[in-house]
Amino acid sequence: MDEETLNLSIRKFLKAVGINSQREIERAVAKAAAANSISGTESFPAKMTLEIAGLNLKVEFSGDIALQNDNRPSSDMA
Repeated sequence: MDEETLNLSIRKFLKAVGINSQREIERAVAKAAAANSISGTESFPAKMTLEIAGLNLKVEFSGDIALQNDNRPSSDMA
């Protein structure tokens, strides 16, 4: 096994997953906003599953996709 090849292959895969996932989430948010089905202040639970059948690997990652940062100072706080 070539560790460098493995590492580069993993990084390439994760980069593609990250870029494409972000694009799909942004499209879904834009579509929902255009349809007025979201207010723009929500936070959505999200789940991602990584599966590599040949390695008998299946793991889930979860988190939240927030549309607004609750920690930012409001504009009326001077």
